[in-house]
This record gives sequence, structure tokens and C-alpha cells, in this order.
Amino acid sequence: MRQLNVFNFTTLNGYYKGPQEDIGWHSHGGPENEYGVEAMKANSTLVFGRVTYEMMSSYWPTPDAIKNMPEMAKGMNEAEKIVFSKTLKKADWNNTTIIKDINEMATLKKGNGPDMTILGSGSIITQLAGLIDTYQIMIDPIALGDGTPMFKGMKTPLHLELVDTKTFKSGVILLSYQRIP
Repeated sequence: MRQLNVFNFTTLNGYYKGPQEDIGWHSHGGPENEYGVEAMKANSTLVFGRVTYEMMSSYWPTPDAIKNMPEMAKGMNEAEKIVFSKTLKKADWNNTTIIKDINEMATLKKGNGPDMTILGSGSIITQLAGLIDTYQIMIDPIALGDGTPMFKGMKTPLHLELVDTKTFKSGVILLSYQRIP
């Protein structure tokens, strides 16, 4: 059985996106980027919602991404990817599969293969909460006046156990949680 994991950034007050979908507030330095590159080496299948997929696919294959963050760009571009979307008709970023509903995700999770990691994509974190095994949340030392909460629309409590922490010199804190069934 495969693990389904989350890796996401959030503000101190719980927003993973600011007003107008802005994510410019999370500019991480070398140690945070190095952590991300190391995480890419785990060869997880990456899982995105449509909005995050469109943002990622418009950046990572570009010459700018390859020049500015070559190792991360290589990992992102070579990784197997799943887009969770009911509206997307075609996915042009290499190694991408579109799935349309939670049942498909549950079937993939029960199968064999690499673990799966949701990047960003707050709406699918809420939809797939019952399937998610672990959460890695990087908390940036910033609070926004408005934004989109990571668990927006969640109807039932999500019980988690803290299993690890990491503090970066920038003030960013990584919290790693395991879901308690």
C-alpha cells in the first residue's frame, strides 16, 4: 500500500495562499530549498489540484526554472505527476496523469508504487483528508490579513500526532505530523 503525504507552506495564521492566490510571501533561502531538493530524491509521485498544477507546469519546465533551481527543476520535470481535476481535459507537462475523483485516488493508494505527495493544492487536502497519512507543513514567519486557509471547508476534525520538527535559521519551522485514524 502506498502512502499519501502532504508537503505545504503556510503562514503563521494558517493561509497557504494570500489574496488573489498570491504565494509570493514564501520566499525561502538555501537551507529550505536544499530540504526541498532532498525531498524530491524520495521519488514520490507528485499530486496536484488543477490550479497548483497549472502554476507548477507553467514554471518548472521553463529555462528560468532550470537556470535558477536546476536540481529542483530536474526533479519536478522528471517526477510522475497526478492532477486531481474534474475539469482539466489535457495535461501537457511530461509524466502527468489526470484523475477525476476520490475513488480513483483511493484505488491508487491501495496499489503498488512509490508514495504520493500532495504539493500545495489546499482544496484536495481537504477532500482527501481521510486518505492522507502524513503532513509536512512549513510555517513561514509571516501573518497575512487575508488568504485561503489550508483546511478550508473541512467538516470533521483531523487528529494528528507531531512526529518531527525542524527549525531553519530564517525562522521557518517544519512540522511533521502523522494522521491518527
